[in-house]
Amino acid sequence: MRTIFRVLALCLCVLLVAGVASAEDKKIKAGFIYVGPVGDLGWSHAHDLGRKFAESKLPWLESVFIESVPEADSARIIDRFIQEEKCDVVFTASFGYMDDTIKAGMKYPDKHFMHCSGFKQSKNVGTYFADLYQMYYLNGIMAGALTKSDKIGYVGAFPIPEVVRHIDAFALGAKATNPDAKVHVRWIYAWVGPDKAKEAAESLIAAGCDALAFTEDTPAVIEVGQEHSEKGKQIYTFGHYSPMQAYGVDSVVSGQLVDWGVMYVKILQSLYDGTWTKDDLYWLAAEDAAILGGDFDNIINPKFVADLKAAKVKTADFGEISTYDLVIKRYEQMKKGADVFEPFSGPINDNTGALKIKKGAKASKGDLLSIMYYVDNVVGSIPK
Repeated sequence: MRTIFRVLALCLCVLLVAGVASAEDKKIKAGFIYVGPVGDLGWSHAHDLGRKFAESKLPWLESVFIESVPEADSARIIDRFIQEEKCDVVFTASFGYMDDTIKAGMKYPDKHFMHCSGFKQSKNVGTYFADLYQMYYLNGIMAGALTKSDKIGYVGAFPIPEVVRHIDAFALGAKATNPDAKVHVRWIYAWVGPDKAKEAAESLIAAGCDALAFTEDTPAVIEVGQEHSEKGKQIYTFGHYSPMQAYGVDSVVSGQLVDWGVMYVKILQSLYDGTWTKDDLYWLAAEDAAILGGDFDNIINPKFVADLKAAKVKTADFGEISTYDLVIKRYEQMKKGADVFEPFSGPINDNTGALKIKKGAKASKGDLLSIMYYVDNVVGSIPK
């Protein structure tokens, strides 16, 4: 009898050890598809920093990436990641990859897919986005206070809801401190197009703009602002996605930064734990995904703090306050949640005079993800 118990005990130990070993040996392989080069210092660079952060935090994670993938070529790269690289999950990090990601979900029902910035989902396809519109609003507050010409420029990549949302948020921020300021837009039809971005920036400056924001994944616009500032013509600029203050020490006032790492860790951990349930993550300042600053050490470039403290503005909730303090207080509110302060709060009209958000109402997530109109202090119309 003792022999039988010893044998059973031995078998149980073997099974337990095997189970522990199996759990410890469990791996997840993730593939990342980027629309631009990882050295662009913008969107793709920030995503790759997030991938590396996830690898540093998750010992069971293996990852691969392919950069500079045209949106029309994403299906082929997804197939490669699944069939050749044997990935368990594929992250498709560009709005234009959306339809191919949905098709891949149907083609590979035993795999997982996460699409960045889109709105379509299926059983094994989730969405995620770290939206920066709140940060654009805060940067707009500063641009409106600092501009001397009342002309503010924006260099846009493509006329899609994400970029239009950011332009509008930037314009609403400018209006909060300067009702006379107008935002002028130049479209370059490129995510990574430094030459086009520089040309657009020069065009805006020639038209009288002295403050510039942008959606383009290089510091090209900032370099233009720095060149003019060094020559005695102050051009205020605002960084985009990655720390860019070093490229415009005399020009960059602040900017918007993103931490994709916290989001990638959350998604991958849920896959590892078996708790993933068609993630639809839309993270803002409250989740520490959207961060204000020209770099991670400066919310506002010290060079411009005195000017922003000297610029006063009247507000409904804080009374008369310096622009600097208003930015800090609004940022603190945003960190507490969009229900505390929402830039897209009515009444908001488009630039044709049509009422888009009623007084007392706030834009829904659906409204924000589909927005395709300019607010009333943006000049021109959105290209079709």
